[in-house]
Amino acid sequence: MEKLAALYLAHLNPFTKAHKEIISSLQRNYIVYVFPVRFLQNGKEMNTRSFPFSYEIRKSMIESVFPNEKNVIVSPNYTFFAPFIKYLPPLFSPYSWKIRTQVLKSVREKKFISYTGDRVERYALMIYRFNPIKAKRLPISATQVKEDIYAQALNKKEIKKSQWKEKIPFPVIRIIEENWNIVEKFAKKKDETLKIVGVKFPKKGFFN
Repeated sequence: MEKLAALYLAHLNPFTKAHKEIISSLQRNYIVYVFPVRFLQNGKEMNTRSFPFSYEIRKSMIESVFPNEKNVIVSPNYTFFAPFIKYLPPLFSPYSWKIRTQVLKSVREKKFISYTGDRVERYALMIYRFNPIKAKRLPISATQVKEDIYAQALNKKEIKKSQWKEKIPFPVIRIIEENWNIVEKFAKKKDETLKIVGVKFPKKGFFN
């Protein structure tokens, strides 16, 4: 019997133990396609305090945890191209539907499901015909992990040095430490993102 595909569209910035648990659970029954989101302007990825690590770094994070796994495939096809305003409003904009076409170009299997632990996201995936399965949100928040990493970079006394490391797979810790200059760069910056109807976009490239 042919396996179904499972599509996992997410920020993964950074990749946490919760993300690992989700993919490990899915790969028992599916071929797993992981889509770390990208925002491009003139071919250049837009990174902000909310999205510090590039697609290539996040891809290496995933592949470090799932090395040589044939049923875990990382794809760059979950990509928004500037100006990002053209994707709004979601569902009504024809450009928002082009994301679905881009994503499915990576998928070889005829049948697929998608994963999210968020109820609102699951509703959106349902409308976009991504066939989401019902799932619960796991307790580890990538946003909080990222803030803990930034706190260490800023030498805040209230953060324990190992606090964020407890929530990150070991191979990913090494990748983050190898790219600590990125952490230090964005730790000192304001968050140049816009949140519109529940979706975060980089400010740069939003209108042009």
